[in-house]
Amino acid sequence: MILAGRLLLPDDADGVELAAGTVELDGDTIAAVNVGDTTTQADAGGPDALICPAFTDTHLHLPQFDQVGAHVTPLLRWLQDVTFPNERRWENTGFARGMAERVVGQLLSVGTSGVAAYATVHAEGTRAALEVFTQRGFRGVIGQTLIDREAPDYLCRPADQLLDETAALLDKFSPGQRMSAAVTPRFAITCTAPLLEGAGRLAAERHAAVQSHLAETVAECDFVGELFGGKRYVDVYRDAGLLRPGSLWGHGIHLDDADRVTLRGHDAVVAHCPTANSFLRSGSMPWREHHAADVAVSLGSDIGGGYERSMVRVARAMIETAAARGDAYPTAAQAWRQITAGNAELLPGPDGGVLLPGATADVLVIEPDVPWLDHPDPLAMLLWAWDDRWLERTVVRGEVGYAAG
Repeated sequence: MILAGRLLLPDDADGVELAAGTVELDGDTIAAVNVGDTTTQADAGGPDALICPAFTDTHLHLPQFDQVGAHVTPLLRWLQDVTFPNERRWENTGFARGMAERVVGQLLSVGTSGVAAYATVHAEGTRAALEVFTQRGFRGVIGQTLIDREAPDYLCRPADQLLDETAALLDKFSPGQRMSAAVTPRFAITCTAPLLEGAGRLAAERHAAVQSHLAETVAECDFVGELFGGKRYVDVYRDAGLLRPGSLWGHGIHLDDADRVTLRGHDAVVAHCPTANSFLRSGSMPWREHHAADVAVSLGSDIGGGYERSMVRVARAMIETAAARGDAYPTAAQAWRQITAGNAELLPGPDGGVLLPGATADVLVIEPDVPWLDHPDPLAMLLWAWDDRWLERTVVRGEVGYAAG
């Protein structure tokens, strides 16, 4: 398969650049990237098309796709009133599998092929989701959420049971595979110290990915202090052995300089979720401070607290959030890099997010209906004028996973 258009390529800084050319796919691999090639023999694309690596979403909740727009605040009430009842439905494994299939279709329709996702406390539902995402060629991790307190009885499980179930998932969907299981404490509030410590040991023994939530709201931070004898939120995870290189911590809003030093010292990643933070009125992540402290930051939709499935729209919200704080903010080129190579390189597993020979063939064909190439900053026009209907094709591992029309 040959795709032609303007190629979104990495530059020498922390952004991307555009170059006319073609991308040749051979099976599930990019066989060649030909800059300057304007062949008319392409299978898709054209002179005004954007050929782009598929997007990666580093924080989303699979069972919450049906609750987007449930405008109940604040966070802790939203969980009790909306989220936990929805997650209960995943006790039916058939329902979980069917929903995972619907979610995959939605993600492909907005160009996403890489995820760091949360399932529910239900091991079989999580297994079903992992199977669906694996079959459809996705890259990333999905975790069974670990909950043994501060949630309805129908979601709480004994710590030993949860750890055994997660270990079994790691046996089948092991680290290093394109799609693997992750160690996923829901957040410190819903986990006793023994469960967190067991999760930390399991992650270390299996070299598994870790993901959870951190400092999303002030009330949450205060409650964590009450539950853990006044400890700082970050230190609760550190002391349990969960602050590991590459571990993904959703939100990271209410942190100070000492917290950032701890995160940086453990090579942990903050998964920034600007649309969810706005929707639930949780606050705005200090993008400038995190970057100044050299804390790695990824970007996530946080469906269903977040209301945008498209990572282009989430990237736009990232810029808006930083600008509203009065901070220095990412450029359009940096935003495009974030949702492609930037996010992909922060997930465990094989390559992703780049148009390079030998990389996996996860590629988008985008056909804007605006004169974007005549704009002084074409990438800015695409970002701010974005229309999901421009996505003509999503290719995952060399196969067309979504085609418009």
